[in-house]
Amino acid sequence: MTKQPISAAQPLSFPPSHFAKLAPRSYLHAHLSSSNGRRPSGRLPHESRKPQINTGSLTHCQGSAVVRAGDNAVVCGIRAILNASDIVDCTPATKPEELEQRYGVGMGAYFGDRGGGINWQSRTEDAEEMAQLNLLVPNVELSTGCSPSYLPGMPPSTEAQSLSHRVLTLLHTSQLISMDDLRIWYHPPSISTSKTPPQPPSEAPTAPEPTSMSLDVRNDTIPTDEEDAQRPEIKAYYTLHITLLVLSLSGPPFPTIWTALLSALRNTSLPKAWWDADRQSVICSPLISDSKPLKLNGLPIAMSCGVFNTEKDGAGLVSQVADGGGKDGKKWILCDTDGFEEGCCEEEITVVVREKRAGSGPGMEVVRIEKCGGGVVGREEMREVVLLAEERWQVVKGAIEGST
Repeated sequence: MTKQPISAAQPLSFPPSHFAKLAPRSYLHAHLSSSNGRRPSGRLPHESRKPQINTGSLTHCQGSAVVRAGDNAVVCGIRAILNASDIVDCTPATKPEELEQRYGVGMGAYFGDRGGGINWQSRTEDAEEMAQLNLLVPNVELSTGCSPSYLPGMPPSTEAQSLSHRVLTLLHTSQLISMDDLRIWYHPPSISTSKTPPQPPSEAPTAPEPTSMSLDVRNDTIPTDEEDAQRPEIKAYYTLHITLLVLSLSGPPFPTIWTALLSALRNTSLPKAWWDADRQSVICSPLISDSKPLKLNGLPIAMSCGVFNTEKDGAGLVSQVADGGGKDGKKWILCDTDGFEEGCCEEEITVVVREKRAGSGPGMEVVRIEKCGGGVVGREEMREVVLLAEERWQVVKGAIEGST
């Protein structure tokens, strides 16, 4: 019986999808260290995904938006609810005399032309008042099906609660919303000296009516003509309930969530409301033409980056350069990571930037920086991340302003 010749062993090979599951860090390292230096998604390390934004998608909200960036998709809806001032815990900052001292102008100028003379740095006090009164209520929900990690019927996850807190903190830190948009003022009619009405000649003359005068009960003195008008009062506040539903999750969700919130706020218009002294209640106009849009303080935009480091990899992936330089293969800063890349990165950085305020000169300013995990990123890398965030700001701004 003749023996068959033994053939050479065939090399063992895996398709890319199997290689990515068996050795994800080696798979990502092989892509980044290749000649073109592209990620598995085909993007360069500093290349981000342009978001797709649609506004006004929900009918029964004052403002709404749907944002998709890669495999991240978020729906945001904003409802404005009126709360009487005696329900919320009013602080001394809501008193008219406090507002006069804060803005440095009289109440007439405050309610009239706001174009000049007002110190807009007072938004810091507005943010503190807004936080004390709980006028912003964001709620992030990670829906069933957004990721294999979230099963149906489970209570709100820790990540969802953490994202809600981050959104609320950034809303107050950025001073994005003006407190003036949320206050409902009442201007009492001025009480002036009344004259005796003329009597018809056919009637007998009657005794003249006594002259009525207003009395300042605070100091028991008769006010002058300038003080005749009564002080305006805050009768109610708008509370913004913000619901952010994550439909699809792949990578850090916060930048997409914040972009959806910004787009919805720019789409939000609050109904015209006033205090009716006869009914002793707040009345809202049903006309959409009477609604007024929110005045946002700039456009702070968030960007997340992941840091992929091979120096401390347990699989033995070590850089060929011993000095630890970031451009020679030891560590990469990956802008706008997806779900696969997020699992391979040891550090995550979130930077929020916006244009400088009026009077501060041209350029950008950093609103907030968040960092978690690892200790690879130093000053040079952080400076590079901020520059990437400024480039990302231009991309997201164009998408928001061009949204429909």
